Amino acid sequence: MKNLCEIVDFHARTRPTHPALIGPDASLSYQSFAQRTHQYAAALEDDGVRQGDLVGLAMRDTNDHIVMIFALIRLGAIMVPMDWRWTATEKLALINHFDINLLLVDELDDIQAQALYQCSVGTFKTCMIDNTWLKSAASITRTPPVVVADNLPMVLSLSSGTTSRPSGPLATHAHFLARIQNQITTLTFNQHDRYMLATPLFFGGGRAFVLTHLVIGATVVLNAQPYSSSDLLNAVTHYKVDSLFVVPTLLRRLLQESDAQLSKLKRLRVLISSGSPLHAYERQAIRQRITPGFFEYYASTEGGGISVLNPVDQSRYPDSVGRAAYQVDIQIVNEQHELAAVDEVGQVRYCGPGVAESLYKDPEATAISFLDQWFYPGDLGRMNEEGYLFLLGRSKDIIIRGGVNIYPLEIERVIGSYSSITEVAVLPIAAEEFGEEVVAVIVSSSDISEKELVEYCRERLARYKIPSKFIFTDELPKNSAGKVLKAELAQLLA
Repeated sequence: MKNLCEIVDFHARTRPTHPALIGPDASLSYQSFAQRTHQYAAALEDDGVRQGDLVGLAMRDTNDHIVMIFALIRLGAIMVPMDWRWTATEKLALINHFDINLLLVDELDDIQAQALYQCSVGTFKTCMIDNTWLKSAASITRTPPVVVADNLPMVLSLSSGTTSRPSGPLATHAHFLARIQNQITTLTFNQHDRYMLATPLFFGGGRAFVLTHLVIGATVVLNAQPYSSSDLLNAVTHYKVDSLFVVPTLLRRLLQESDAQLSKLKRLRVLISSGSPLHAYERQAIRQRITPGFFEYYASTEGGGISVLNPVDQSRYPDSVGRAAYQVDIQIVNEQHELAAVDEVGQVRYCGPGVAESLYKDPEATAISFLDQWFYPGDLGRMNEEGYLFLLGRSKDIIIRGGVNIYPLEIERVIGSYSSITEVAVLPIAAEEFGEEVVAVIVSSSDISEKELVEYCRERLARYKIPSKFIFTDELPKNSAGKVLKAELAQLLA
């Protein structure tokens, strides 16, 4: 299979009445899903879309958004996912940087519409997927052929670590097929599952799991944001959901619900968290109060799934992110790119058939992050003799106090285990005597004194690792994946 859309036509023939998509307003069988994909692909051809074109996709989380993904896949176009809630300025930044040919939208305010429709970069144009466009597409009877080619590009996604300029990998159909095989083997997905989308489609994790379930012939349930914890709990019961992916922020909100409410999630066969590590006590609470089928997935935009910590291993190694996922090779290396000893701290690197080879049109960033077949995500970690990976944070976040390396994640785990603390971020501030000092920014559900926290840390951390200051706040700045934005937090502290 050289184009993922080939499998959609196969499912339409072999399981035509099986539900592909279940939405709040309408559902589509695989036969209907394939037919609509053909029509949208033909309509996009009429709009000038050709193989290799970069197409920005800034649509709401609907059935049409998912159909549009597969229509672009069928044509061999390259989709560039965008958040439909971004401003025109944010969308134009990507359009200009990547020289995008077409932007697909289904909702624009007057200011956005004026800015985007007047944009004259290269051959760019904006296409509104409104009722008129949809009605015209529904009347088309021809079926565009599936574009097949070796190493056919499919998605250009922004890396979650993007800061000063847009950057991201160009993933091919072959990359995604390997990632799908990874998920099936590692996370135990199958064609009998009902997977519920509970994250935005522009976010890589949610979109990837949707693709996987449709490729294997399962059912995808749309539960578009925003929603409350109770809405999510009720939807899992109502739609008889088997598998679910949520970011850690939402999991923490769910754990605040009563046991009676959380019992609605007991039917889940697979619950996945990714984006940032959870604390050991949180994992235990999830397995006990939500579902025993809880998996923590260490993944990236560049490589897909990297490692998985399954329910059994969470008890054995509560601070690990698990062992390498299917067909992924992980290593810890020193600054000379030599293999580190067992349990020695170093740079994490990994490779595999699902890992991209470069960052799109960014040779400088590629030279930093890619070496031979290995990708360096910028994470620090160590690996034990059984192959379990332990992350210690980002290499750029390391704190050097008096010449001693301090790893923020180690301190965050200790502080985060304090009963009333819901979130914590540890980062450095400049200091005259030691160069840098440790600061902890904390979100807590009840009042805590700094003295209490210092005493708690003294029992669990070396003295030099104890934060010199504890700052309390109502919330931490995060991105869409639930990762704390430490650079933004550092600016706020400054």
